[in-house]
Amino acid sequence: QVQLVESGGGFVQAGGSLILSCSASGKILGFNVMGWYRQAPGKRRELVATISSVSGTNYAAALKGRFTISKDRAGLTVYLQMNSLKFEDTPVYYCHYRDYNDFWGQGTQVTVSS
Repeated sequence: QVQLVESGGGFVQAGGSLILSCSASGKILGFNVMGWYRQAPGKRRELVATISSVSGTNYAAALKGRFTISKDRAGLTVYLQMNSLKFEDTPVYYCHYRDYNDFWGQGTQVTVSS
């Protein structure tokens, strides 16, 4: 089992920046892929970015350039730096971990005010 705890969500004005963090604990395997997804009410959960020691980083095309995903040296905490935030960046953001199984965090709300 892997537990994911997200933090860093909150309110920000359009054009501002925010950093989300996700700390993983439990049985962490080295070839894992961690990442962030987001989901707006009534919509499907969508990819934001992923990172792994094997395949590097991957971003949703529409977000590349404004969002940056990174990991700490231990590989247990993943960060999402979000810049130039827009109103449509408002959904709930979920941390995701995958090895042989999938695990999700509880989600953190980001609210961008215009």
